[in-house]
Amino acid sequence: MGIKGLQWFVANTCPDACTMVNLKEMAEKHHISHPDSPPVIVVDAMGCIRHWYTPESWVCGGQWQEYLANLQDFIKAFMAADIKLVFYFDGVVEQKKRDEWVKRRLKNNKEIARIFQFLKSYRQQPGRGMFFIPSGLATFTRFALKFLGQETICSLQEADYEVASYGLQNNCMGILGQDTDYLIYNTSPYFSINKLCLDRMVTVMYSRENLCHALGLNITDLPLFACLLGNDIVPEDILEGFWQKCVASCPPKSQSYDKRANIILAVASYISRVPCSYGSLKDLEEMLPLASDKKLLYRGVESYLLPGQQSPWLPPSVSNSQIHLVKQETAICPDQEILQLVKEQHVRAENYMVYNVLSKGEVECSNSLEDELDPELPGQALIYRPVRQHIYSVLLESGKDTCGAYPIVKEWFVYFGNPMEQPDLVQPIQLDIPGGTPSLRTLWLTKGPEVQTLRYSTFLACFHLQDMVEEFQLLDAPVAAVCCLLIYLTLQVDSLSLEDLNAFVAHTLCLHGKSAAQLAGLQLPQVDSRAVQLGSLFIRGLTTLIMASSACGFPMNMDDLMPWKVFDGKLFQEKYQLSHRGCSSEELLEGNKCKKEEGNVASSKHTQLLLFHHIIVRTGDSSGEALNLTFMGLRPNLQVEDIETRGDIEARGEDSNLLPSK
Repeated sequence: MGIKGLQWFVANTCPDACTMVNLKEMAEKHHISHPDSPPVIVVDAMGCIRHWYTPESWVCGGQWQEYLANLQDFIKAFMAADIKLVFYFDGVVEQKKRDEWVKRRLKNNKEIARIFQFLKSYRQQPGRGMFFIPSGLATFTRFALKFLGQETICSLQEADYEVASYGLQNNCMGILGQDTDYLIYNTSPYFSINKLCLDRMVTVMYSRENLCHALGLNITDLPLFACLLGNDIVPEDILEGFWQKCVASCPPKSQSYDKRANIILAVASYISRVPCSYGSLKDLEEMLPLASDKKLLYRGVESYLLPGQQSPWLPPSVSNSQIHLVKQETAICPDQEILQLVKEQHVRAENYMVYNVLSKGEVECSNSLEDELDPELPGQALIYRPVRQHIYSVLLESGKDTCGAYPIVKEWFVYFGNPMEQPDLVQPIQLDIPGGTPSLRTLWLTKGPEVQTLRYSTFLACFHLQDMVEEFQLLDAPVAAVCCLLIYLTLQVDSLSLEDLNAFVAHTLCLHGKSAAQLAGLQLPQVDSRAVQLGSLFIRGLTTLIMASSACGFPMNMDDLMPWKVFDGKLFQEKYQLSHRGCSSEELLEGNKCKKEEGNVASSKHTQLLLFHHIIVRTGDSSGEALNLTFMGLRPNLQVEDIETRGDIEARGEDSNLLPSK
């Protein structure tokens, strides 16, 4: 995650370490010197998503079609320069980084509280200075890049290590990101995503060689230098006394430098003056207040060694071969074939959370835009926990002990009131389906139409909808996903109103056919903070659907669960505000415009709308709870009780071609 202040220091005090380069020209030179291999840039995707997300609206839940268009433009620019991109995402949070991960999540909570304070005071989106990425952005970016044909990899360990290793082992042209750790690793050149000008294909390249020259260090000193400045392994608070000694022994040469720059220079000076040996490292460990962890510096330096590399600060016998092999921990899943399959899917970024559950029984989820001062809406992590408990039971069915008890899953999920000092210990809950929960071997490895139906019914069972497979199959797949979420939220969230549901339904049905440009052109007179929360809650629900589908053998195509198919933040805000002002169903569904411009789409929207209503009412009846929902003043000539079969729909002259085939 980088070294605090080092990026600023390099940019402002080491001009020789920052060079503006033309990536297209570098690619042409790479072709000449390496005719058998194309120029490759490995992309630290987590360091780039803030740069990629440029739509004006971010607080309403995400402008997903606009975002997808941005990713397409980004990829096209590199393709035009004949540069191949390989995208890496964080797939795990390593235990040594857990404390830092928690600290950042708690800090995010404070930033989110400020955003909602602004929203409620001004009813407008805050400026970019308060920008917070939309919920699920990292998760959906993985699938977006795969959808766009890009090689996308989810890491099995710390992503920046895998990025640096990939760059070194594959002779990559460079690494694109925004993390000073790429100056510390001895790997491919480091390019800045923040300085990238896509139109001209130029950016800043940071030179670790020139940085070392300016600091009087060798490249092999950089890992120790990073540790003594503080990073995710060596916390800054144990280094303050050491910094004071360094600054006292090496007074600043210029009064123009700030405190952090003086510390950086003083630490570099200290390293340059001590013998480069393991003995010196041990002496440093004795100087620092490391408490019981006397090998902290040792492990910190180790963490920067890439394949084939050694450090003069460590014993000669220590190389990366002993260090960065992924540990073969005792997995919760006893079936090694299943574990290997899910591991391969994880690396290819094809599933979500499943590998983490099966391999170590521990999962995490970051912050979402939700208001801690709103008593009506529970924490999003808590709202979806019952679904996750069912998903865990599907995944861990074969891991039950002799008494039939499931393994416990450790959850590091952010919600207000959770200090995150320890993980929540979550008990899987068995599905209530005839014949019991099917095995993963059945769901994942068996073929045939009967198994596909079993996958779908198991998927729906996670949401208590297993008896409604036929009804859901009448809906377009993306609409079925929305329907599943809305039913679940209706039963879980007491404060969800009819107006809220009307807004969700109208938004989903009107999104079809709108272009990214049309959605970008929507103008909102104001922003409602509750609608912000509901938009974020919906997006979190989509990630839960992805997890359920991943666990059940992919009964739904991942493309149908993507937000650019079913959600747009500004459009939802618009429908929410119209619905709460009491607008008619015709206005909410843009009826006149649809009839004029889209022909049978207007009819199809009403058909889908009625199916929504029919399913939700039936769910309320079967659950024993009277939902008593009547969406949007249903037309007399399209009664709910008439919606039973595809033949009924065709008999009414509706466009049945827009419904999925059985």
